Amino acid sequence: MIVLKPISTNQTLKFIPREYAATKVIITDEATNTEVEISGTFTIDKYYLTASLIFDLKEGRFYNLSVLNGTDIVYKDKIFCTTQTALNYSINKDEFISNVTSNEYIIL
Repeated sequence: MIVLKPISTNQTLKFIPREYAATKVIITDEATNTEVEISGTFTIDKYYLTASLIFDLKEGRFYNLSVLNGTDIVYKDKIFCTTQTALNYSINKDEFISNVTSNEYIIL
């Protein structure tokens, strides 16, 4: 799974493809089932194929990623969009409120 941020600047997509040529990326939003096609320039970096692209993603959503070379699919993956770091991710960030009590009780 690839973790991207919901920002409107270039983000680097780096992956190991089936073949080392690609022309476009298709991203499908799992919540709305809408597709967005992004064309870009892909470069080879050792065993990876990299591209610096601008993604239009929403916070907390999952996307299906397909990288194509013409009509052939060379890579498929999932994308998760969040502003949090992947190591410290919490689904309840800024939403969960804990109650603090004194826990006083009487035993009879």
